[in-house]
Amino acid sequence: MAALLDDMFFFCVDPGKVCSCIEVRFIDDIKGKGLFAKRSIKKGDTIFIERPLVSAQFLWNTLYKYKACEYCLRSLETAEENARRLSGIPGLSLPHPELCRVRPELHQGCPQCQVMYCSSECRQAAADQYHRVLCLGPSQEDPDHPINKLKDGQLAMLHSLFTTALYDDHLSRWFVPEGFRSLFALVGTNGQGIGTSSLSQWVHACDALELAAQQREQLDSFIDQLYKDIDKETGDFLNCEGSGLFLLQSSCNHSCIPNAEASFPDNNFLLHLTALSDINPGEEICISYLDCCQRDRSRHSRHKILRSNYLFVCSCPKCICEMDELDVTSEEEEEEEGEAEGETEDEMTDV
Repeated sequence: MAALLDDMFFFCVDPGKVCSCIEVRFIDDIKGKGLFAKRSIKKGDTIFIERPLVSAQFLWNTLYKYKACEYCLRSLETAEENARRLSGIPGLSLPHPELCRVRPELHQGCPQCQVMYCSSECRQAAADQYHRVLCLGPSQEDPDHPINKLKDGQLAMLHSLFTTALYDDHLSRWFVPEGFRSLFALVGTNGQGIGTSSLSQWVHACDALELAAQQREQLDSFIDQLYKDIDKETGDFLNCEGSGLFLLQSSCNHSCIPNAEASFPDNNFLLHLTALSDINPGEEICISYLDCCQRDRSRHSRHKILRSNYLFVCSCPKCICEMDELDVTSEEEEEEEGEAEGETEDEMTDV
């Protein structure tokens, strides 16, 4: 088992971007394991870069024509194509198109089912790891194919279809009902939202340009207006969105005052964990399962969201300091709470 975990570790984590600075420790029977600093980490440092054990784009995201590499979730639209679709302006032209890093000439499709990848490397990696088994070939549009049925089923139906489509004697414990439920719970409670965006990456590149004052003002004004047009046409759903299960990141416990944050600056599934503050040796590295707005709410509201989505009561320093507050929810929070409880982190951190 130890050798298997070592192999998984080096598959998931870039050894050059980690790892003498952290360790995973068992804390107690309630919190389980946690991630701790072995040496001082400065604010802004990249603590590690990690690829997921498994990841996938959300089905609804695919249906709304967010195009992403089937393997690494890199956005397949150029920044200009992305901006045109999101803004609803077909003739839109972006300044500085050379800053877009998407390379359509490198994209490749599966010869059998035409699923798209951002590169030959991703197509080969997918084939080696799972796509040879999951490729639908000419059955891609067949609603009666077991894998297509998996997209719409409830848990009992999913178990039956999952077994029909993918049963393997070597993995039999995951195909019995109890094992299947455990597998879903594992991914559901430990999954990290992934957000990729060629447009966002282009905007960050524009921010880094050295321009004369007038040119900077014109570019910033263009980008501000673009986001207003996008907000009017599309709303908040800007990214190719999915979820992944990460070996190290899933060891990070929650705090309402996190000292680290996950993001996806490479416009693919590679997770960068970055320090939000200086972290001392021996200090636990915590992320937040809540978004910024939710973290500003009352202790009572934060606890309601965490209990509903993650089945625990937070005892971070902020919650301990607020223990004497009344367990009440403001009217404003009550109005928003129905939306908030479905949007925890699993949150897609913008690239």
